[in-house]
Order: sequence, then C-alpha cells, then structure tokens
Amino acid sequence: MKVVLYIVVSLIVLVLIAVPYIRFAPADEARWHVQIEADQDRDLTGGAIRVVEAPAAALAEVDRAARALPRTQVFAGSVAENHITYVTRSKFFGFPDYTTVQHVDGRLKMFGRLRFGRSDLGVNGKRLERLLGAVQG
Repeated sequence: MKVVLYIVVSLIVLVLIAVPYIRFAPADEARWHVQIEADQDRDLTGGAIRVVEAPAAALAEVDRAARALPRTQVFAGSVAENHITYVTRSKFFGFPDYTTVQHVDGRLKMFGRLRFGRSDLGVNGKRLERLLGAVQG
C-alpha cells in the first residue's frame, strides 16, 4: 500500500512541475520561426506541411484566420515580412504547437508542429486544413 501511495504522490509532484514548465518555458525564435524548405505536402508524426499555389493576398487571409483560432497568438514575423509563426496552446495543459506560414514564389507554405511529445494526433494537419479553407473559400 505504501508503494502505491509513493507512486501517486510522485505522479502528482511530476504534474505540478511539468505543467508550469510546459506553459512558461521560453521559446527560441531561431528554432521555431524558420524558413519552410518543403515543396510538397507532408504528414509527419508530430506535424504537417502544406504547400499550395496562392496569390500574395492569401497570406493576409491566413493571418486573419489564424488570429481567430482559439488560444492562438503571433509568435514572430508579420504579413509584411511574408513570414509569420503562431503559437497555439492546447486547452487544458497548454501544450504549444507552432504554425509557420510563408508566401514564397507564388506559393503559400505552411508548417505546423508540436513542441513537446512525439505525436500530435493529427491536430496540426487539421489546423492547416482549416487555415487553407480561409484561402480556398
């Protein structure tokens, strides 16, 4: 019985340490606000990439849609720079996902990925599809 109690207390302490770290850990702009090198769509274990032909105005449309997403804010960049990165936090624990959007050579490139963990369960791909919906009508 003591072993179970120690395990439960250890888990509680771990959660009490991990949750604040996840919410307040500093993020390095050089690591998350990066150029998107991919030229085609890809689904990754911890994220997704989408690349579509689009006019330059599409970036402003995506920016409006991204800013309207719950728990999402601009992390770095701007429409004027043709390069923006957003951070979206999960509702309960506040896990951050980073979404970078660029307009380069007539293409809109989007890269959504998680910061902590191994799998995003498809959340970033769905978010990118939702943002593309703002452009594609």
